[in-house]
Amino acid sequence: MSIFATARILLPRDVDMEKWAVIACDQFTSQPDYWQRVEQTVGQAPSALRLILPEAELEEASPERIPGIHAAMRDYLEQGLFQIWEDAFVYVERQLLDGSIRRGLVGALDLEQYDYREDSRAAVRATERTVLERIPPRQKIREGAALELPHVLLLCDDPADGILAPLTATRESLPQLYDFSLMEGGGRIRGWLVQGQAARETRARLAAYESVGGMRYAVGDGNHSLASAKACWEAKKKSLPAEHPARYALVELENLWDESQKIEPIHRILKGVDPQALLAQAREKIGAETGHRLCWYSGGQSGTLTLDARLGLLPVGILQEFLDAYLATHPGQIDYIHGEETLRHLAQAPDSLGFLLPGIGKDQLFGGISADGVLPRKTFSMGHAQEKRYYLEAREIL
Repeated sequence: MSIFATARILLPRDVDMEKWAVIACDQFTSQPDYWQRVEQTVGQAPSALRLILPEAELEEASPERIPGIHAAMRDYLEQGLFQIWEDAFVYVERQLLDGSIRRGLVGALDLEQYDYREDSRAAVRATERTVLERIPPRQKIREGAALELPHVLLLCDDPADGILAPLTATRESLPQLYDFSLMEGGGRIRGWLVQGQAARETRARLAAYESVGGMRYAVGDGNHSLASAKACWEAKKKSLPAEHPARYALVELENLWDESQKIEPIHRILKGVDPQALLAQAREKIGAETGHRLCWYSGGQSGTLTLDARLGLLPVGILQEFLDAYLATHPGQIDYIHGEETLRHLAQAPDSLGFLLPGIGKDQLFGGISADGVLPRKTFSMGHAQEKRYYLEAREIL
């Protein structure tokens, strides 16, 4: 049985696509002005913005917000907003901020083959530790949703580029579905329909890749969204047919070894803390004279914190474990930030402390997860915040 396969894909028609596509809901959580600009750009136009709940607004969202999202989904379906493509993939090329092209393939992932638990031996695994407390809010949105719109980026470990390269070579012979600029500096995106013979050939390449066994796919971005889809399926699958649409999740498959694929570190910002007290305790609990060196920023000050390498191979794991323990007994909040300049800017705020973290190598990812289990949460990011997946394609899941 296929792990990653074709799907019944919906795309909006006769809409302004630049207003339709919006970035993943878990981005710019500390920058509400970003989402305010998106709201102004969209206005009254049909948009995926009406079908998601940005996490920057999660705490202040009214009780009617989620029912309103579900109602908007039903309204769009009843209005005939979508064109339906049966038994299809969508081959995607995303032009990034530096001009490079990141390729992907939108299709359906079998949630029965996915397990986010830390000791998982499944074919599809999380890359980072899943925070179980983050699942229920997302699960609540999906439970009553008629549609799903994916921002999950699924990775394959394909150094020879056997899956996507044939589509790259033949894309001009495929029907083009869209070609437009993404709002807020998101670059440009183009998509082609992969159906019929092209889909059969693609499925054959995927089957050959999957037949090797073991860990075949890793969730590069959107771990918690996919975990929420899994939780929804597990909660209802006993009362549904085995091949119900809820068993699958629409995702974009990308090759870890694509030249444009950048694995960026995710930095930490602490708010509402005593920066010097936190640093003093960090030096006492996890510090050493030699080891992993991290830069920190607070107000107009900066410096380095050296972590004891005997505590772990990855500095992010050492730091995260300490911060979790510290915040359990001290006031303060943590957020996860993309981009060094953004971190420095946010660390200027009173009672704030930012830590700049190093990245992780591509050659460490699949092997490290297979050998040692999932990585600490928010270890890395697939590119900059503006390069995250935008909501575009949809699929019915009721």
